[in-house]
Amino acid sequence: MELNTLKPAPGSKHARKRVARGIGSGTGKTGGRGHKGQRARSGGFHKVGFEGGQMPLQRRLPKRGFKSLTRDDRAEVRLSDLERVKAENVDLAALKEAGVVPGAALSAKVIVSGKLTRKVTLTGIAVSKGARAAIEAAGGSTDAPIPQPKPKPQPKAIPAPPPQTEAKPAKGKQAEAPAGEAKEGKAERSAKRDAAKPAPDGKKGGKA
Repeated sequence: MELNTLKPAPGSKHARKRVARGIGSGTGKTGGRGHKGQRARSGGFHKVGFEGGQMPLQRRLPKRGFKSLTRDDRAEVRLSDLERVKAENVDLAALKEAGVVPGAALSAKVIVSGKLTRKVTLTGIAVSKGARAAIEAAGGSTDAPIPQPKPKPQPKAIPAPPPQTEAKPAKGKQAEAPAGEAKEGKAERSAKRDAAKPAPDGKKGGKA
């Protein structure tokens, strides 16, 4: 067998049917498109799933849940999986080599499932709270940081209202005086008016 003699298996390849090549071919005249309608015209095309305007199937069916596109990036590792890994220093490459996590995984996290009786040292692998306790109880260790609780939000300080200033009297208006002072001022004004009037019938000064 040589490269120039390679051929596909008999019957696996078929020549493309050449339509509209005479009535004797079986697909002459209209070329297999029929007589009229959208499918008979050039450019007559609707998107896949179009059903003439009625609600298409892919929209009629109910939809539920959500699948993350990055769900396979982080793999979960059981404690029983760590038990069967031969290496003492376990990292992501060792887990892939042992077939515990898929080769496309970008990270891994150990969860509480199964038992761990051997000492292992985890490097670059996340662990849950229970898995950390199980690993340390077996004499192992991990470099995963211990999660710290988030600080509680402090209430916002409400600014104190500004001190109220006394209202100033409007310009051109005098402040109202007490009732007693107002009466005295009125009497003084009337006395001055009377003194300024000329004396009647040639009498000089004072009242008759």
